[in-house]
Amino acid sequence: MKFPPNRFPPSKPVLVIRTGHAPKPIRARHGDFAHWFCLAARLPSSQVRVIDVTAGERLPAPNEVAGALITGSAAMVTERAAWSELTAGWIRNAMDAELPMFGICFGHQLMAHALGGRVDYLPGGREIGTLPIDFLADAPLDALTEGMPTSFRAHTTHEQSVVEIPPEATVLARSERDPNHLVRYGKQAYSAQFHPEFNAEVMRAYIRRKHADMQREGSDPRQIFREVAATPVARGLFRRFVHLHMGQKAAPPPPTQ
Repeated sequence: MKFPPNRFPPSKPVLVIRTGHAPKPIRARHGDFAHWFCLAARLPSSQVRVIDVTAGERLPAPNEVAGALITGSAAMVTERAAWSELTAGWIRNAMDAELPMFGICFGHQLMAHALGGRVDYLPGGREIGTLPIDFLADAPLDALTEGMPTSFRAHTTHEQSVVEIPPEATVLARSERDPNHLVRYGKQAYSAQFHPEFNAEVMRAYIRRKHADMQREGSDPRQIFREVAATPVARGLFRRFVHLHMGQKAAPPPPTQ
């Protein structure tokens, strides 16, 4: 796979929009969202600017950054918190400026909400574990997902989901229960319900934490725990986005799985 020339000056940092934190016991052992993003995308911390919107930190103008990565959160988009709605407004402005963006989990839902989609609780309850994700018909035609296998595994943990995508958005991948796992908005903006930034140990930590909830909801946490595995395609997709759209150092294409 050939990578195009860098589009952005290296002096511009990649913005990580922090919309929450990992639970404290997980954070103490494994680090937090921004750290996982840097590891997954192979971004040195010197190239990253982290803004915590939940603490009221002000987002920079879109032309001041090479692109934006939006984290997950324990918050719910449907709560319409003031910081969340302000960030949704910033996303709309960034889309007008054609800024590259990639949202994950809450970030995925917030992007869809900001751009005219609808977020609500996933029918049937929580989706959690390392699950198969299937690419759809448009995926081979997209620069981000071309050359990928027809399906791959990804880590998931969410109760809410994008139940209606925005007008003119395109769904690129789905799971058995969630039809909108990977969405493209325009030329340089994507979002994923799954977690490409998780490694297997982080996924296991979330299952341990949610063990009682999962039992109460009728799922088998032990079986789901046993099925946790590496997710190289999901992580490679995230890394590919950062290179293709933010002008960062080239990374090899994701391996098949």
